[in-house]
Amino acid sequence: MAEETCSALATTAVTNGVAMWQVVLLGIFAFPTIFWIVMYLLPQLYCVIRPVPDLKKRYNAEWALVTGGGSGIGKAISFKLAKQGLNVVVVSLDDDILKDTMKQLRETFPKQQFKSVGCNFSPGVDYLKQIQDATNDLEIPIIFNNAGFMVTGFFDQAPLGKLLANMECNATASVNITHHFVSKLVSGKKKGCVVFTSSVAGFIPTPFSGMYGATKAFVSQLACSLHIELQSLGIDVCAVHPSPVSSNFYNNLDHKIEILESACKQAVPPEALPDDIFRSIGVCALRDLGGMAVGSRMGTFWLPYNFFTEVFATAAPYLPDWKTHNKTRR
Repeated sequence: MAEETCSALATTAVTNGVAMWQVVLLGIFAFPTIFWIVMYLLPQLYCVIRPVPDLKKRYNAEWALVTGGGSGIGKAISFKLAKQGLNVVVVSLDDDILKDTMKQLRETFPKQQFKSVGCNFSPGVDYLKQIQDATNDLEIPIIFNNAGFMVTGFFDQAPLGKLLANMECNATASVNITHHFVSKLVSGKKKGCVVFTSSVAGFIPTPFSGMYGATKAFVSQLACSLHIELQSLGIDVCAVHPSPVSSNFYNNLDHKIEILESACKQAVPPEALPDDIFRSIGVCALRDLGGMAVGSRMGTFWLPYNFFTEVFATAAPYLPDWKTHNKTRR
């Protein structure tokens, strides 16, 4: 009887030991996932409950500058800045849309000043000089790099000039403008903020819009690096990744993308974004906005990028968009 008891105890001890090691191993492997989710969600949740900061008071500012401010998100940001009492420089294509936006701003906020800079962010265009000439007499501590567009279709089928213009508008122009105004802030020992409108497209493969995803990856990476370099100087830098927005952004695409068309059915009006964007300033280096952006991030963070890309490459020829556009590929 004693031997049986000892044997049972030994078996129980071994079982308990194995169970304990299983728990330990499970904890070791589960910790990175749990840590990522908690560290990702905490800033997101804080930004939801955080009061919308008054940028005029935060940076003791009189002026702000918004690129792509003629329509969409940029227009909504311009109106939000004006509502906080700031004067605004609106940089956008020199067209009737910009003229109409400027008219609306001046009629809505008659006591404030608004300047428009109509220019094209394309290779070979000296748009930075146009912006410098319009702002040389102004102190502008608040910069929103929002201008951007998308080229769709197979990379090899798109005109090279259009791809390079896409890179200039989405990425290079942000570098030029940010370098100009940040240099002035640093040398003048002034506080301020730089906000980039980016996209979660920069964190996943984006066939049929490869240049767009590449430029957004660049912008988000730049924002993180500048966030580190400038935070101690009182200059806040962040990139926001909105979910689809109801705007002119999708109106002139070369090729319709079925996945994008489906996503746009859940698009929110641009006026819904400025408060969330402003809440991100001074808290996050990166912020995903909206269900699609958050869902894309949380649904793919655990996938090794090579594996994700290879699975995508295997499935791509069977996708409706691929089949449609491949018929005219030459």
